[in-house]
Amino acid sequence: MMAQRMPSAPPVLPGLTYVRPLGSGGFADVFLYAQDMPRRQVAVKVLPSDVGDPDLLRMFNAEADVLAHLSAHPSIVTVYQAGISADGRPYIVMEYCPGSLAQRYRLERLPVDDVLATGVRMASALESAHRAGLIHRDVKPSNILVTTFGSPVLADFGIASALARSSSEEVLAMSIPWSAPEVVEEQSSGTISSEVWSLGATVYSLLAGHSPFERRERGQNSKDQLRRRIARASYTEIARTDVPAELQQVLQRAMSRDPRKRYPTALAFTEALREVQRDLGLALTPLEVAQGEWEPGVAAVDLTDATLRGSVRSHVVHDSRRKKREQSGVRGLARDEDSDISAPTRGGARVPWVLAGVAAAAVAALVVMVVLVVVGVI
Repeated sequence: MMAQRMPSAPPVLPGLTYVRPLGSGGFADVFLYAQDMPRRQVAVKVLPSDVGDPDLLRMFNAEADVLAHLSAHPSIVTVYQAGISADGRPYIVMEYCPGSLAQRYRLERLPVDDVLATGVRMASALESAHRAGLIHRDVKPSNILVTTFGSPVLADFGIASALARSSSEEVLAMSIPWSAPEVVEEQSSGTISSEVWSLGATVYSLLAGHSPFERRERGQNSKDQLRRRIARASYTEIARTDVPAELQQVLQRAMSRDPRKRYPTALAFTEALREVQRDLGLALTPLEVAQGEWEPGVAAVDLTDATLRGSVRSHVVHDSRRKKREQSGVRGLARDEDSDISAPTRGGARVPWVLAGVAAAAVAALVVMVVLVVVGVI
């Protein structure tokens, strides 16, 4: 288990005004900022001040690059920019999503049609990632955010992996209640098949109000107990009369103990969920998968990159002393210890005023002489 840490302070960023914290994870903090141009609220994910750990930098770079690669997808959170703050911390500026499914499914009974629509969108997002050669590796309810328009989007690609890499090269990462048996048993670091299992377990959770192998009795859901139940992977039907039998069958196949018996792709899982929608007489959720020439054509994401990348804004250039004095009241300018906000020294400021005084005296003398000539004194 990762040790608990205190949240870091929000960095001072150019063009962004800190509003409030949004949350803290094992290796990063997320803050709400107001962007000045264009005006909007954004979520900023920031590494703590200690960024010497190459694994942290690798995961952070991977998330920024993967989101840039995929965030045009309507069901994947959008990334706007990334960089390095004046105090040396990498950050990512992302779409602000005011809600998530982290606890909502535990507090209310989600309608079957809404859950089906969410499942189709998430499966479409995963299929798009897989076609780009990437797997998410941490699909679960808390990583499904809800946009200001009420649409679910997949987030948190920090532990994403390339499909082309062997499992021996990967760091095992899992959220046990939603991880496939082969991942829990540390036989795999993640595949398309295990991704299908995790999405099936997530859809199950949204309908059941709890994770698939969680028990209601207190003291029965330790990590070791959950591991043992998941390893057996015996499907228990969702205790809701409004969940049709065909949907139970779809989820049972997605969560099969044997990876070979699951849906072979996220697209196949998507089509199965859409078939349930059709059988129930519901409107079919659009299939959001890029086709042919529309698929990403950029270079593959380098998930091994642990370098400190991005532009650094270490100071703000000012044109005059007046602007320096008024800087803190001007929107869009950063103010921090590294910004050039100090007033000029007295010696440096005295020269232009002396020159101005000499010029004024010369003009006054000239005017006096002209007047004397006119009145005939000279």
